[in-house]
Amino acid sequence: MEERSILIVDDEKAIVKMLETVLRKEGFSTIYTAYNAEEAFHYVKNYTLDVILLDVMLPDRSGFDLCPQIRGLTQAYILFLTAKVSDLDKLTGFAIGADDYVTKPFNPLEIVARINARLRREVNSVAKEQVATTSIRKGIFTFDRFTVNELAGELLVDGRKVPCPAQVFLLLCYFCKHPNRILSKEQLLEAVWGMDSFVDDNTVMVHIRRIRERIEIDPSHPRYLVTVRGLGYKLVKEPEA
Repeated sequence: MEERSILIVDDEKAIVKMLETVLRKEGFSTIYTAYNAEEAFHYVKNYTLDVILLDVMLPDRSGFDLCPQIRGLTQAYILFLTAKVSDLDKLTGFAIGADDYVTKPFNPLEIVARINARLRREVNSVAKEQVATTSIRKGIFTFDRFTVNELAGELLVDGRKVPCPAQVFLLLCYFCKHPNRILSKEQLLEAVWGMDSFVDDNTVMVHIRRIRERIEIDPSHPRYLVTVRGLGYKLVKEPEA
């Protein structure tokens, strides 16, 4: 994981020192410390931060007041540190832009674990997005049990090639390029058959059925290519179990 920068904001020097020591032992080296809201805002304005540990009860301003201003300048992971334990306080923190909430006293290793979990999710999310973008550029669309390779003209279901008529394949490709979007019959007719073709709604329904016969476990109860009553059809990227 690449080097990440952390800002610790708390007026209790012992807590700041404890957190800084533990974080450095866990491999974080770029750590800034602030003991009031003014110092914290200086770092937010002048440094690129990945994580902000923010105390609620600061001597010059409340962390609740400072948080919206911080959020206006950065998308850093903001974790509140506070002795306040009411549900209202927690909801307030989340409502104004915080990502997480830990009450005092706390185990500093829990803070480290939460930071690492968040950063791992960010890395995984970016990696998945990059893979998805690359796949789309290559014309490869991967779903749970099937893969469509547009350039090769191939449909793989559970790892096996499945024959697919040209027009059925073109319709499936169009759905793959617009996952999780409701597409009307009119949109499908225009996109796949063209404005001047002599086909009707029944043609779309027949081709939908042919797609389902290839990609669904039970075509009569589809999980991937679903009907949205009164609106059209939708290819679900991650269907419910």
